Amino acid sequence: MLVERLVRMTGCGTASVLALLGLLHIYWAAGGAAGSTVVLPERAGRPLFQPTPTSTLGVAGGLFAAALLVLARLGVVCDCVPVRWTRLGTWLLATVFTLRAIGDFRYVGLFKRVRDTPFGRWDTRLYTPLCLLLALGSAIVAAAAPARRT
Repeated sequence: MLVERLVRMTGCGTASVLALLGLLHIYWAAGGAAGSTVVLPERAGRPLFQPTPTSTLGVAGGLFAAALLVLARLGVVCDCVPVRWTRLGTWLLATVFTLRAIGDFRYVGLFKRVRDTPFGRWDTRLYTPLCLLLALGSAIVAAAAPARRT
């Protein structure tokens, strides 16, 4: 019973963070600028890429889908998805966030070499640890027995 509660709290926390990140991406896609100067890796003071509003909305959609997947695995929403799919999906989610935390070995992640940019500092202090926590939360939900369907 206690383990089920901890898994549920972990999953709901993970889903909440994913949904909040989705909302933040919608804000940026709509033209919001707060925080936008430190969210893209850069070289020589210029961003490595310039995301379009459409691609930013795509990321938001992926984050919302990930939140729903975690909640579906917990049995909080929709029991229309087979249990094995939610398990596989949450393991995939854990893998994606683990790979993001590991990074590209140059600009992003634990093993990045470029650390002296605003993004590099934020990546070290916030983005990479957050990805590790999201990976851990997803893995805990994936490994737990599926919620009982009533």
